[in-house]
Amino acid sequence: MKIITGNDLKSGAVTWWDGKGWSLSVNDAVEVADDAAAIIAGEEATRRVNGAYIIDAEKTDAGIRPAHIKERIRALGPTVRLDLSLDPSATPDRVL
Repeated sequence: MKIITGNDLKSGAVTWWDGKGWSLSVNDAVEVADDAAAIIAGEEATRRVNGAYIIDAEKTDAGIRPAHIKERIRALGPTVRLDLSLDPSATPDRVL
């Protein structure tokens, strides 16, 4: 599955394209397939998001899991202190 991530232009927060706008939760992300470039261009033009790009992810029973460790950390928060996680249900195997 292909999803889009970027940063909120005002706050810098990591955001995920949910089909209509931007969400702070990776689990709201939707498959973008071949529409990604047009979505990114439109959203950056309206100045809602900065540095948006496409990433690979998979849908699991636990939610959407980015394929690359960098994106997992962006989605869920630090891997060494679960009390700082962006996902309160995070466990070591869920984060990595």
